[in-house]
Order: sequence, then C-alpha cells, then structure tokens
Amino acid sequence: MSRQTMGPGDLLVRIGAIIFLVGAVGTIATVAPLLLGTHRLPTPAYFVSMLMGVGLAVALVGLLRSALAQRQGGQRQGAQ
Repeated sequence: MSRQTMGPGDLLVRIGAIIFLVGAVGTIATVAPLLLGTHRLPTPAYFVSMLMGVGLAVALVGLLRSALAQRQGGQRQGAQ
C-alpha cells in the first residue's frame, strides 16, 4: 500500500470506481438471463445496472476536482 497522502479528489474517484463495478456486475446479471433464455429479473435489478453511469459521473467529478486543485497549486507556485 502506498504511503502517499490522498489528494482532493482521490476519494471520489475510488468511490466512483466501486459504484461503477457494482453497476457492471448488475448489468451482467440483468443481461445474462436474456442471453440464456431464462426468466427476466425483476425491475429493481435493472436499476442496479444504472449505477454504472452514476459511478462514472462520480469518478469524473473526482478527477475534475483533483485537476483543479493541481492547477491552483501550480498557479500559486508560479506567482512566487
């Protein structure tokens, strides 16, 4: 494990990745019965697959926050 301190967007990126993975598993679980010819899953299972987009959005917000923090840090150092 790295001993590097977490930046101001790293936690959002990690949370977004976890949410995305949960959504990806949900997507596989909802598509598999359609491909195998078995009974469809209930509607809430399809809502779980929508978490892929939510996770992607959360991770992108974290990346944007990290980039803005780095940019502000670079401007401060350049002014000195």
